[in-house]
Amino acid sequence: LEPGYVEVRISSVGFETYISEEIQVTNAKKVFLEVPLVPANVELEEVVIKASPFRKIKESPVSLQRISISEIEKSPGGNRDISKVIQSYPGVASTPAQRNDVIVRGGGPSENTFYLDEIEIPNINHFATQGASGGPVGIINADFLREVNLYTGAFPANKGNALSSVLDLSQVDGNQEKLNFRGSVGASDLALTLNGPIGENTTYILSYRRSYLQFLFQLLELPFLPKYNDYQLKVKTRLNEKNELSLISIGSYDNNNLNLDANETEEQRFILGYLPENFQWSYAIGGVWKHFRDQGFDTWVLSRNYLHNEAIKYQDNIMQEDLLLTDYSSDEIENKFRYEHTSLYQGGLKVNYGANFEYAKFYASNFSRIFVNNQPITLDTESFFDLFKWGLFGQVSKDFLKDRLVLSLGLRADANSYNDNMSNLVNQLSPRFSASYELTTGWYLNFNAGRFFQEPAYTSMGFKNEEGTMVNQPTLKYIQSDHLVAGVEWLPENESKISVEGFYKKYNNYPFSLNDSISLASKGADFGLFGSEPVESIAEGRAYGAEFLYRNRDLFGTNLTISYTLVRSETLPRKESLTDLGWIPTTWDNIHLLNIYGFREFKGNWQVGFKWRFVGGQPFTPYDLYTSSLVQYWDVTGFPASDFNRYNQERFKPFHQLDLRVDKEWFLSRITINLYVDIQNVYNYKTTSTTFLVQELDAEGNPIIENPGDPIELQRYRLKELESVAGTVLPTIGVIIEF
Repeated sequence: LEPGYVEVRISSVGFETYISEEIQVTNAKKVFLEVPLVPANVELEEVVIKASPFRKIKESPVSLQRISISEIEKSPGGNRDISKVIQSYPGVASTPAQRNDVIVRGGGPSENTFYLDEIEIPNINHFATQGASGGPVGIINADFLREVNLYTGAFPANKGNALSSVLDLSQVDGNQEKLNFRGSVGASDLALTLNGPIGENTTYILSYRRSYLQFLFQLLELPFLPKYNDYQLKVKTRLNEKNELSLISIGSYDNNNLNLDANETEEQRFILGYLPENFQWSYAIGGVWKHFRDQGFDTWVLSRNYLHNEAIKYQDNIMQEDLLLTDYSSDEIENKFRYEHTSLYQGGLKVNYGANFEYAKFYASNFSRIFVNNQPITLDTESFFDLFKWGLFGQVSKDFLKDRLVLSLGLRADANSYNDNMSNLVNQLSPRFSASYELTTGWYLNFNAGRFFQEPAYTSMGFKNEEGTMVNQPTLKYIQSDHLVAGVEWLPENESKISVEGFYKKYNNYPFSLNDSISLASKGADFGLFGSEPVESIAEGRAYGAEFLYRNRDLFGTNLTISYTLVRSETLPRKESLTDLGWIPTTWDNIHLLNIYGFREFKGNWQVGFKWRFVGGQPFTPYDLYTSSLVQYWDVTGFPASDFNRYNQERFKPFHQLDLRVDKEWFLSRITINLYVDIQNVYNYKTTSTTFLVQELDAEGNPIIENPGDPIELQRYRLKELESVAGTVLPTIGVIIEF
């Protein structure tokens, strides 16, 4: 084969035709491919073999996107980061802040679940927001990825604890013949990957990445200096014809220090005034044993994941005990076991069932000075709890009418020992039903309805008030979301696809903040913590809209994807000042999401790609100028207070950006070299985000107090408003070497 990205199509009498995921072929290594074939009915009078690379699964005929390795490797502006790559797909929003929050169909960044080769992992980003999904840089190394399945709805019954999306990542196996090396230098880090054999039946693949972003930030005189490290490991052994065992592990080590020398501008001083220093590390490790039978297979998964998070902040960054504002340290530990059985029978019958059991622990030491109900308070608590979790699931899928109709019925139930409500499996029964009907050749009607549950964040479950009481424990419930999705899909030819889907999601039992009377559904996209506050499971919400997708992998030689999403995300307010408004927008109510993405290969192993995205303006809450200026408030937070009586009543301007990427590859006899240039925000679009408030200083550099003679609780700083503008041209040169 000529070097490049190829697909392998396999057909055999008695089995469904199979098209593999994209495979990268180079001269530097051989590629070994395992092909799973599904039994099929064959009418001997006539055998028609047809297949499309846009394959779907019976359980999820809607809301499933299959992402290939070439899209991950060479996505313009993606930096080989899966969290950024999925932002080009229907229903997934991006932000001008360049964070990797997974915001799907109007749902918050805490509503997602991630799987890596069957191992459930808690997060996929460095500097992760504890309790949510976001961060600035992804942990997953693209060298490991074979393909990615993104479910934005219609989750199979074996995938639990998700409300908005499931990201299922599959990894490659190690080289079976000899040691292979791959090194890459990208926009922010250096990555080294080794893979090869260990004996006759065992392979491994191991990588380590280290950032040099802190050096760039120091040269740019930014007020923070992030450093990150990560590793990834997969060891797979074929025990015999019927059994294989895999060891999977991934981990990160992150440190974000303040650059106190970068304090010349008002914006630098503002950031230094409120931003804490952070330290975080995490790992996940697990074993996956697969036992193959004549008509199916068993999967046994045993795993453990750990997240340690620290944050510390002093007033004016002066390290004195009496000026300590925040000193937070926490640990989240989960030990998980899952068993699945899958059977595939003649006649298109598929059966999947299983069970899961977990033991989790949470610890938090929290010293913080906060401003609640117009007064400063000090929290100094230690919190610890552990709990057991258990769940059952099953799903049956069947072909009818000579494979033109596919029906799937699933049921899942989850529970835990946190309180009486959550410990009852019946309270978390989540049925789901899917149907797909082929109207005529290439035309499909698809449908899914389901109820899904997700556990509240550990930070909410373990929160203690100033009296040391776990105030949320008596009333917290699983968050519930009911989904309804219907769509039409047309495959004009093997290389193209057009689909339209409508969706509706209804939320119940969402945690509702007792501090600011806001649903936690609108939070989670800030650095640090999410959910560590007193809450009740009483908030309601909804998200609805429609998605259009056009994909053509060979439109006059160009691989083109166009997606448009119309989405509304709303919540019912409980503040008296807002109840007359009815449904009001959440933070994720972008309304319009448009992505146009394409790339084309040229002679001489050149490739040019582009991505243009348009994101409607996010709602935001104006500042409460009076509260912000209070000396007692500002000294504690260093950040403006929001006016929740006008919650999300204003909007930012829409955001749009063009990214370009040019790749050149050399396939030498034993070495493959890929040199690329990636330019983000080519036309230098500037987006105006919210303004921010800063203290006015006197000639000596001290903050000015408007009314120094008043009692301390009434004294106010003199503040002024500055405009915050984001967006700049960001060019990157990278190189990948493999031998």
